[in-house]
Amino acid sequence: MTSDWIWIPITIWAAFAQTLRNSAQRRLVTEVGTPGATLVRFLYGLPFAALWLALVHRWIGAPIPGLNAAFVGWVAVGAVSQILATALLLRAMQERSFALGVAYSKTEIIQVAVFGLIFLGDRITLPTLVAVLLGTFGVLLLSPADPRRPLRALVAGWSARPARFGLASGAGFAIASVAFRGATLELAGTPFVFAAAVTLVAALALQTVLLGGYLLVRDARVVRAVLRLWQPSLFAGLMGAAASAGWFTAFALEPAAHVRTLGLSELVFSYAISLRLFRERFTRLELAGMALLVAGLVLVTLGA
Repeated sequence: MTSDWIWIPITIWAAFAQTLRNSAQRRLVTEVGTPGATLVRFLYGLPFAALWLALVHRWIGAPIPGLNAAFVGWVAVGAVSQILATALLLRAMQERSFALGVAYSKTEIIQVAVFGLIFLGDRITLPTLVAVLLGTFGVLLLSPADPRRPLRALVAGWSARPARFGLASGAGFAIASVAFRGATLELAGTPFVFAAAVTLVAALALQTVLLGGYLLVRDARVVRAVLRLWQPSLFAGLMGAAASAGWFTAFALEPAAHVRTLGLSELVFSYAISLRLFRERFTRLELAGMALLVAGLVLVTLGA
């Protein structure tokens, strides 16, 4: 397999690991709340990320690269954007028409393509554009604001508060993806796996400090609960670090729009688990959404 294609299995692995991480985090939400479960992702992921960096360092044998101001800036933008995007998504979910906000947050993939072009000069080819649009529409049909009139609800509700929160959340996640790719690119001359591992550790360390510090000030009980539940949190941290290692490594190789579009395969894994474990059946709308999603995944894989 040439290096041009390595990002594809890496991204699929990241999507699969993220599916497992999300499953573990959902169990923790009932114990520590959503902010606490988010902290678990960073706090318990950091030791595994550091171990991964140590293994990569030993394997490659290269010195730790010098971290310039641009690298630190990209990491800071990515870390903060990811935290803010999560908070905005939670805010959208608190709105009365929360489904509209969640649906608009799915525009993240389109926004990744736009921000990647603006900030990093990542080209948007025609196959990429079509794949992004197919994937986005597929996701919107899988999580519609209104199952009876999915597209009409989106058009009619674009200016509502939930939609604004959703769009802002999608923008935050998109900026985070582009920023983390920008950080890996700043480590020019460093092997891509090594650059991704350094970026991952830096990002998780900053996010742990920022979110952990915030929760300590606002509600220290959440932090104590997260520390008390260290055993179930370890698996979530492991899978979170594994997923992030995959995302960051793929970002070091390929434009974020390609990576995040193929990363929608996470939904395919989630639906497959639902079908297998819960014997759930697809509605016609979900079948249409899945067909568009798969078409987008195939196109970005073949045309990127």
